Amino acid sequence: MKQREITRPVNEHSGGWMNGCIGIVIFSGSLPATKLAVSAFHPLFLTVSRATIAGLLALCVLLFYREKRPKQQYLRSLIIVALGCVIGFPLLSAMALQYTTSAHGMVFMGLLPLVTAVFAVIRGGERPPQVFWFFSIAGSLLVVGYAIAQGLSSSPVGDILLLLAIIVCGLGYAEGAKLSKTMGGWQVISWALVLSLPMMGVLTFLLLPESFTEVSVTAWAGLAYISLFSMFIGFIFWYRGLAQGGIARIGQLQLLQPILGLVLATTFLHEAVTPGMMAITTGVILCVAGTKRFAR
Repeated sequence: MKQREITRPVNEHSGGWMNGCIGIVIFSGSLPATKLAVSAFHPLFLTVSRATIAGLLALCVLLFYREKRPKQQYLRSLIIVALGCVIGFPLLSAMALQYTTSAHGMVFMGLLPLVTAVFAVIRGGERPPQVFWFFSIAGSLLVVGYAIAQGLSSSPVGDILLLLAIIVCGLGYAEGAKLSKTMGGWQVISWALVLSLPMMGVLTFLLLPESFTEVSVTAWAGLAYISLFSMFIGFIFWYRGLAQGGIARIGQLQLLQPILGLVLATTFLHEAVTPGMMAITTGVILCVAGTKRFAR
């Protein structure tokens, strides 16, 4: 009995890091895929259409498993998840990518772990140790320093939109992870998508382009990726990982997202990745390693 009591938390902790890593790998393709899609679709249509596609998929999964409706006490949290992850981040990031490259945006994503950790304290009641904050703030300062060195004035609108996207996303992550402890990871994102579906579906119909003839295959591929993987499948692993290992701690895996995204941006979008970008992403990886090693 004692052995089970000892190994269970360890297994959950390891499972949290594993599920979190899978989620981050999937999310790393979000900005590059959005960049591909926004070249042919308006950001608003892109936001509502991806939510509609993912919402229909989530509805089918809920019906297949005959999931009961969420309790009324969970509706407020589900609405926060929907506003942050289904509507807020997709729309703001798509708008930002009209002004900047996905490679530039990926470096800004290094701020997301700190924002998520702050909301984990505010909304989730977590209390990470001081060493956690040291590594978290250090990684975020690297990202801020990079942005300042590159010159925020080069694309102030894009940078502001990215910062707003990160704030609402961090809130959605923390709120969804807290709810995942009682509802389950895939149930949370599924119900958040289904709650958004009526409005998203109507807006998708109203905002339909007059013609799709000029939409490239790559733009369709980008839309498919952010609808199926970024909007639904990735959240299944991500929320499960956050619930298992702790929102603040597992959230630090988001510091790995920039380097994975930079690789994708270089490979598929042929965007320039500077030595400075690689140096910053290397630094944030070390911060993630420090968080995992010492902040337990």
